[in-house]
Amino acid sequence: MSWRVDNPSQAYNPDFMKRAVELSALSLDASSKRGPFGTVIAYNGEIVAEATNEVMKNNDPTCHGEINCIRKACEKLGTYDLTGAVLYTSSEPCPMCLSACVWANISKVYYANTAVQAGDIGFKDDHIYQWLKGDKSVLTLSLEHHPDENAEEVFEKYKKQGTIY
Repeated sequence: MSWRVDNPSQAYNPDFMKRAVELSALSLDASSKRGPFGTVIAYNGEIVAEATNEVMKNNDPTCHGEINCIRKACEKLGTYDLTGAVLYTSSEPCPMCLSACVWANISKVYYANTAVQAGDIGFKDDHIYQWLKGDKSVLTLSLEHHPDENAEEVFEKYKKQGTIY
């Protein structure tokens, strides 16, 4: 059983998708240094945040439209928990953005272009999906576990304070 609330404002709104696509079109101006991705977040039927991909503009690989929009929505709403919010994006979220949606408790995501279409214009995430499925040979990233008593102690103290979810 899901703890999500059935919210009629989560129904697809073509105007919100239109705005996400308009934001993505801002990248067509070469001086913008933006990737072709736009995102809006709606809450209770109103847009509360909008953003674009600004990876190249900010020299920050985490500045995807969805991440930027989640940050703005959380700041505006004064919470890290966006349960009930709906994200509209011009393209299917990459693995990082999909994870951010899960962590933020976004209740619904609508997207226009698919990951395959994004791959066709050079934005390929296939290797990340393969890595997440267990094929560690596809990335040069190496993860190594080194347990530390002090790190474990921090977690134990945090656990005693309560959890955030």
